[in-house]
Amino acid sequence: MTMPHPIPAFTDNYIWALHDGRQAWVVDPGDAGPVFDWLQQTGVALAGILLTHHHVDHTGGVPALRQTTQAPVYGPAHEVLPEPVTRLGEGDTVDVLGHRFQVLEVPGHTAGHIAYFTPDLGGSPLLFCGDTLFSAGCGRLFEGSPAQMLDSLDRLAALPGPTRVCCTHEYTLSNLRFAAAVEPGNAALQAHTQWCQQRRAAGLPTLPSTLATERAINPFLRSREPSVVAAIQHQSPDATEPVARFAALRRWKDGFR
Repeated sequence: MTMPHPIPAFTDNYIWALHDGRQAWVVDPGDAGPVFDWLQQTGVALAGILLTHHHVDHTGGVPALRQTTQAPVYGPAHEVLPEPVTRLGEGDTVDVLGHRFQVLEVPGHTAGHIAYFTPDLGGSPLLFCGDTLFSAGCGRLFEGSPAQMLDSLDRLAALPGPTRVCCTHEYTLSNLRFAAAVEPGNAALQAHTQWCQQRRAAGLPTLPSTLATERAINPFLRSREPSVVAAIQHQSPDATEPVARFAALRRWKDGFR
């Protein structure tokens, strides 16, 4: 089993891949072309596809991949997806190359968004979280409520610290700029920003992150921390309880330039 491999797609998407030298699974293939190229380069066969939510930049490559490889597709129980799909919900599991992934329902970005977690792959846990959690950020609330997204992020934040966080967009530097506006005195955030800038300057991804890192730098996982609460209430004095503060933080990010 290799480490999770990010296949770049579009301008800032990652299609995550796992392979064992013979077979591969991919997560959220919005574009078939980069996946076909990667399969040819590695010489492995596509054995399965995992989907986290219905947005086309995560599902657009499914029909071509399925037609060519006959790979089975697994995805959220309550979203419109390119059929046929084996539907998954909270508490379900799916076996990927000998590793059992648990399905977590994490609504917010979309109403039926799910994530996939395995407690041990190559010595540490692994999370495919789609667009729910980004490094130093979280997904926009297109369909779900602030309360749902806060609960979903709380669930992910409770996973073990060493968990590798495989987000599906290279939004990290932009998110870090916002995080610095929220917590300018956060030393962990400053150090991580330097590391990420070096990675991007070298043409390398900033992902996967870890949950321990995200708990230290991500304002959306830190919305109850006193320093973040103070920053939110400076922007939105009426936000006096956790969900209202989270909603205000998300609105602040939506308008941040």
